[in-house]
Amino acid sequence: METLLLDRAPNGVVTLTLNRPEKKNAMNAAMFNELLAVFREVGDSASDRVLVITGAGDAFCSGADLGERGNDTRHPLLRLHWVADIALALHRIPKPAIAKVNGIAAGAGMNLALACDLIVASESARFSEIFARRGLTIDFGGSWLLPRLIGMHRAKELAFFADIISAKEAAELGLVNRVVAASQVDAFVADWADRLAAGPPLALSMTKRLLTNSFSMTMDEALEAEGMAQSVNAGTEDTPEAIRAFLEKREPKFKGR
Repeated sequence: METLLLDRAPNGVVTLTLNRPEKKNAMNAAMFNELLAVFREVGDSASDRVLVITGAGDAFCSGADLGERGNDTRHPLLRLHWVADIALALHRIPKPAIAKVNGIAAGAGMNLALACDLIVASESARFSEIFARRGLTIDFGGSWLLPRLIGMHRAKELAFFADIISAKEAAELGLVNRVVAASQVDAFVADWADRLAAGPPLALSMTKRLLTNSFSMTMDEALEAEGMAQSVNAGTEDTPEAIRAFLEKREPKFKGR
C-alpha cells in the first residue's frame, strides 16, 4: 500500500500504521481508499481478532490533507459521502479496535481515534476538533461520537472553539482510556491487544454491538438483545471451553465458533 503499513501477528492482532509522517499522517485520497479496503478486510477476516491503529513518526493523524482538496473534482457532498463510508466501515468492524495515539490527533484524525473502542494516548498526545479553525463543520462521525462520549455541552465546547487539548485533559473529559509515558505506550497497547486476541471472539463482538447500540435501545430491548446474545454463546464451542478451563484451572483457548 502507498500510505499504510499493515502487520498481522500470528495471534490475530492487526496493526495498521498511517504512514505519511512527513505530512503528520494527514489523510489524502489514497489513504482514504486504503483505509476503506483495510477496514472491510479486517471486518470480514476470521483470523483477524483485534485492530490497532497508530501513526508513523511523531503524530497520530493531523486530519484530512487539505492541500489535496483542489485535486478532487467531485461535489463536496459526494466526497463526504465517500468519507462517511470509511467512518462506517471502521464503526462496523465486529471486533475490538484500539487507537494508539502519539502526537497530534486533529479533525478527522481525532475522530478516527474516537471511532475505535479503546484509546491509549502517550503523554505527548494532543487532540483537537480543528474543523472550525478551517471554516469547516465536524465530520468523520465526530458529531455522533463526541456527545455520546462526553455529553452535549462538552462536545459543543470542543467543536465550537477547536482548541487543542492535552492527553491529560482528554483523559479528564473521558475521551481516552489511558495516558501513559511515551516509552510505555507500545508495551501497554501490545498487552491489551494480546489479551483481547486471546478472548472469545464471538462474545467480544456481540458485547461491542450491545454497547454500541445501547443509546438507541430501551431497557426492554437491551435485555432482549442480551438474551439473544447469550443464547448464541451457549451454542458455541467457546463457552463450554471457558467452563472446562475454569474447572481445570487453566487459560481457555477460544476458537470463535
